[in-house]
Amino acid sequence: MKVTLPIWTIAAPIIAWVLYLIPVQGMGAVYLSLLTIGLFGGVLAAVHHAEVVAHRVGEPYGTLVLAVAVTIIEVALIVSLMMAGGPETTALARDTVFAAVMIILNGIIGICLLVGGARFKEQTFSLDGVSAALTTLAAIAVLTLILPNYTTSAPGPVYTSSQLIFIAVVTLTLYGTFVLVQTIRHRDYFLPSHGEAGDEEAHAAPPSLSTTAISSLLLLVCLAAVVLLAKALAPSIEQGVASMGAPKAVVGVIIAAVVLLPEGIAAVHAARANRLQTSLNLALGSALASIGLTIPTVAVLSLISGLTLTLGLDIKSTVLLVLSLFTTMLSLGTGKTTVLPGVVLLVIFAVYLFTTVIP
Repeated sequence: MKVTLPIWTIAAPIIAWVLYLIPVQGMGAVYLSLLTIGLFGGVLAAVHHAEVVAHRVGEPYGTLVLAVAVTIIEVALIVSLMMAGGPETTALARDTVFAAVMIILNGIIGICLLVGGARFKEQTFSLDGVSAALTTLAAIAVLTLILPNYTTSAPGPVYTSSQLIFIAVVTLTLYGTFVLVQTIRHRDYFLPSHGEAGDEEAHAAPPSLSTTAISSLLLLVCLAAVVLLAKALAPSIEQGVASMGAPKAVVGVIIAAVVLLPEGIAAVHAARANRLQTSLNLALGSALASIGLTIPTVAVLSLISGLTLTLGLDIKSTVLLVLSLFTTMLSLGTGKTTVLPGVVLLVIFAVYLFTTVIP
């Protein structure tokens, strides 16, 4: 079946790249507004192309495409900022990964459960797949963000070089095993149930191979534009945060939220269409890809450059992370959800945002 891509999904990334490559001098706030519009246009276009690709390749490969693509570009952004910032950015990877995990577990999943529960009262999903994802995520999160506070070979919330290498290998092993289980060994755990896919989109014929190829290319173009525009807007965001007297961690939250927008919108759209399994595949897969690929990459970077990589969270953040993992496991522990766990997760997300601004 031949599917024609909407013109705006092709024009949006082109305009975004033009705005980034050809900066307009002397326009100040107007140019920043144009960058913001270009950024959100790129996000919406990325969501559309991701859904085209996902519809062609099917679950769970479709959600894996978006999760890994966004994470690779997120890693590139973190690495570039660390290389430019030097010793002052030793905690950047930790702050970004922590923000991404909190946004996904509480914000994205919370909205999905709330929207889906409000529209359909009760939604179901594969408990086996979600349990596998949460188990892996909990192990990686504790090993990378909490355990460094309690090791004694090096002072402070850091690993020694040998410990860092070991944790990087362990993290990659856990993530690689999860991907193997998700895509090959137990792929059926992550497939939508027969009762899902309540909209006509789920039953439509898949797009042609040529359309899928074009969307795949445009997806990467969109994601790259989103990250580069977010990086271009970062100094203005930092100035705004500093003028409000808020902690620097707020900048990481804002940038992480922008980078995760394509996945977030796609996940909420799936939940509204009564495809909660797809939503959870997107959300949990993104969290796993974010922490499972970012930490090993920045670990190698820190060892090569000689920078000390700060990984351990403070006590407040540790409590919120453990609470988020525990609550998400309970909320998704029965194979069906209502609006209540969605509200609970969003409340925790609100507490996280509030205590980030006012620690």
